[in-house]
Amino acid sequence: MPLCAQHHYRDSTQVDSLRVKDLKGVTVLTNVYKEVIPSQKLTGENLKSLNSFSVADAIRYFAGVQVKDYGGIGGLKTVDMRSMGTNHMGVFYDGIQLGNAQNGQVDLGKFSMDNIESISVYNGQKSEIFQPAKDYGSSGTIYLRSRKPVFDSLQSTHVKAVYKTGSFDLVDPSILFEQKLTPKINYSLSGELINASGKYPFRYKRVYAKTGHTAWDTTAIRQNGDINAHRIESGLYGNIDRGQWNAKVYYYDAEKGIPGAIVNNVWKRSQRQWDRNFFVQGGFQKNVTQRYDIQVNGKYANDYMRYLNPDTTLMYIDNTFHQQEWYGSVANKYSISKKIDVDLSTDFQYNTLSSNLDGFVFPKRFTSLIALAGAADLGPVKMQGSVLGTFINEQVTRGNKSQSDTAASAPGKSEITPAYFITYKPFAEADFNIRAFYKNIFRMPTFNDLYYTDIGNISLKPEFTHQYDLGFAYRRNPVSRILNEWKIQTDVYYIKVTDKIVAVPKGNGMYRWMMMNIGTVEIKGLDLIADWAFTLSKEIMLNVRATYTYQQAQDFTKRKSPALQQETWGGQIPYVPWNSGSLITCLQYRSWRLNYSFIYVGERYQNSANTVENYEQPWYTSDMSASKNFQYKRYRFRIAAELNNVLSQDYEVVSNYPMPKRNYKLILSVEL
Repeated sequence: MPLCAQHHYRDSTQVDSLRVKDLKGVTVLTNVYKEVIPSQKLTGENLKSLNSFSVADAIRYFAGVQVKDYGGIGGLKTVDMRSMGTNHMGVFYDGIQLGNAQNGQVDLGKFSMDNIESISVYNGQKSEIFQPAKDYGSSGTIYLRSRKPVFDSLQSTHVKAVYKTGSFDLVDPSILFEQKLTPKINYSLSGELINASGKYPFRYKRVYAKTGHTAWDTTAIRQNGDINAHRIESGLYGNIDRGQWNAKVYYYDAEKGIPGAIVNNVWKRSQRQWDRNFFVQGGFQKNVTQRYDIQVNGKYANDYMRYLNPDTTLMYIDNTFHQQEWYGSVANKYSISKKIDVDLSTDFQYNTLSSNLDGFVFPKRFTSLIALAGAADLGPVKMQGSVLGTFINEQVTRGNKSQSDTAASAPGKSEITPAYFITYKPFAEADFNIRAFYKNIFRMPTFNDLYYTDIGNISLKPEFTHQYDLGFAYRRNPVSRILNEWKIQTDVYYIKVTDKIVAVPKGNGMYRWMMMNIGTVEIKGLDLIADWAFTLSKEIMLNVRATYTYQQAQDFTKRKSPALQQETWGGQIPYVPWNSGSLITCLQYRSWRLNYSFIYVGERYQNSANTVENYEQPWYTSDMSASKNFQYKRYRFRIAAELNNVLSQDYEVVSNYPMPKRNYKLILSVEL
């Protein structure tokens, strides 16, 4: 629900087709569709109101989502939905998936909020059948949509400059340039520089769980958390008769320190990481006839990563990894009638990975996907179903000198996975919907799982999830003279993860490990989301959004050690709290906005052995921000101040990675 926005909540159960209208030379395109399973969305002003430096910071406010943050402005940030594991999340940028065949993780800390227009989170999959086959292939999905140029009839150029500064010695300028090239073609170019020392004070305290005595209590400055990065994006957007097309180029280059864990009385690390991410992608969509639509997407990505550990007291490491990806997709939607649509999507993807790691083989992966889906709108009942066929073959070539010529590749894999979604509106006059879905899907072992030197296991099977969900959504609008709108939605779910890929000791020594399919996890959960929109007077608006999640995510992995089996059987899996929630409030008065946000993460454990030694305390943070918009001649200004962790709490998202105490950020933007 839009926070601090001067319009009502847009019903998420609307449309499904591309509509084009010509109004005095301006082409207006809308792609609205009926969502059988509503998504969680943050758009426009609510993203601006949140104290979010990166996409990962904003996603913390979604129900059922856990973010692992390893501390610092440049620290790794990964997302897990409903405790299924980071690798089960699909992250899509402007409609095409961001890939990482090496380890399956997408670092959302790399994506700045400056050029993001909306963030959507879907459980299961996006509730739309007219999409690439890849969109059906994840247990949960995050859709990031970058800003697209929009001009009125009197405007042909738009420029926006933003400057941010604050704690961690932050210097963060960015610029956006948009140009109308022709009445039907727009161009955009955006760039950003980020430089920060990443230094912040923290308190490090440990208390013996059994006796309650303090083991240590000290303060220090977090070191080696610096970052120097720049991002450049460029896009072309065009409208054609009953259709549209787009093309985008993206480049990200960063050098950063890896602050590391505070263990063994070591307070400073020296590890460094360099990242270069480049991709070019494009899409084409057209309504060919009244019944037939076609969508074509393509992408090429080239990613480079270097990891350096110069500390010879541990182990000197200087490894590089180079990934490439080629991807193409064709989706065909046909309307059998006004109430029934079918879609056939075919995708092909080719991935390669090379490295200077001793003994590393150079894997190649060929992936073909075919999805057949249908949607039916039968009045009070709406249904969607899909079947996805995934066919994977791999090859390896002889890698570095210590690898023999007889390196084998993982065997080919073929899987057929179904999904089914339904929603029922029992009362014609009340905006009340009951929904349910089942989805069976898997994630492939990553290249690291299969081929990492001395650890990989080419015999690994895919890791499956079986999801069952039942929920309802109710909206009332208006409620009273002051309360404009009230909306609540809740879901209960059961998920079983089988053939979970875990690292286990190799042989008798604990210093050698191998990846194995021995894990089983069962998850029972509840997500609750509520939104309120108040009009306190003609000039004062208040919006409130609250989320709550309960999860029981139990580890039922069979282990060889009887003692370890007894400790871990049925234990809550690492870093998943039983209770968590968030609150966002936004007060708007004329051109002023005041925002307060709160996040709570309950008690959890850092290991499936839920013992007192592995216990992690609850933590919470409060953030505040204030902004003012004003105009001088043709220039539109926005000044904002943010105060994060207002109460200066000492907390850790991941054990031994202390997070910043109270910190601030100042923002100035100007638009023309």
